[in-house]
Amino acid sequence: MRTTQGRRIKEIVGSLVSDLGGDPTEGQFILIQRIAVLTSQLELIEAAVANGERPFSISEFATGANSLNRLLGAIGLERVARDVTPTLDRYIRQTAA
Repeated sequence: MRTTQGRRIKEIVGSLVSDLGGDPTEGQFILIQRIAVLTSQLELIEAAVANGERPFSISEFATGANSLNRLLGAIGLERVARDVTPTLDRYIRQTAA
């Protein structure tokens, strides 16, 4: 994960794990990794097209985007809120301070 793409994949994984409340199941994590790789590949394609380095292939891009959509749907696109309610002990310490 030392390359630019590797760091981007790690960033996407972190964001998606956070969106799922920070504790995904093993199955969700496997899908998250696939989503991160596919997303980074689509971003590379977009950048290459924007820089004129390659022609745009609607079929290639649509296939990737559709696969990404299905994977995101499988893990859920809605953000899950984390429980930030303080414990009784923490609440007492905060109010005492």
